Amino acid sequence: MLRVFFSALALTVAITSTFAHASTWDIDPAHTSVQFAVRHLMVSKVRGNFSKVTGVVQVDEQDLSRSSVEATIDATTLDTGVAKRDEHLQGPDFFDVAQYPTLTFKSKKVEQGGEGKFQVMGDLTLHGVTKEVVLNVEGSPTPVKDPRGTIKMGGQATTTINRKDFGITWNAPLEAGGVVVGEEVEIIIDVELNKKAESAAPLLNKAIAQGKE
Repeated sequence: MLRVFFSALALTVAITSTFAHASTWDIDPAHTSVQFAVRHLMVSKVRGNFSKVTGVVQVDEQDLSRSSVEATIDATTLDTGVAKRDEHLQGPDFFDVAQYPTLTFKSKKVEQGGEGKFQVMGDLTLHGVTKEVVLNVEGSPTPVKDPRGTIKMGGQATTTINRKDFGITWNAPLEAGGVVVGEEVEIIIDVELNKKAESAAPLLNKAIAQGKE
């Protein structure tokens, strides 16, 4: 019995230590958006956004390089402010949202730069194609508590991709040279995170039950 007790106690200490340095944060869809910009007619840029983003960020305060991000973007929420253009972008020539209704990102590596700056490398799946991209991230230095008591963090991530890498190749030539739509797409992600309460109780109960066997 003493052996079981001390084994459970040791595991409790280990679990408590782990949870002291790790936290889970949910992406707040109400305060998160993905903006994009692409050159039009070689003379200007068209900008748009996706308004629905969900996902989870795991933060390891002891070793930030072990943190991770998983996010899903609802492609059907695309909005450039012009209904006819949005219909074209959501159609088969571009995002083809009927077949590919979401974009996803899953991190593989996190590197810390200067204070509050990170590079997050991961797989972006867009239009049914998965490619590795690098997000340059600048985050808030410390969490804050909103009036409702929710603990929050936030930041901004930027990257540039070539849409042709993801199989989005539609274009039309211009009489004077060049094309209607540029290939490079600038992406800006403004994200707000809500801290999720963690509990070691389920793991502790499982450890005690195993100790009794």
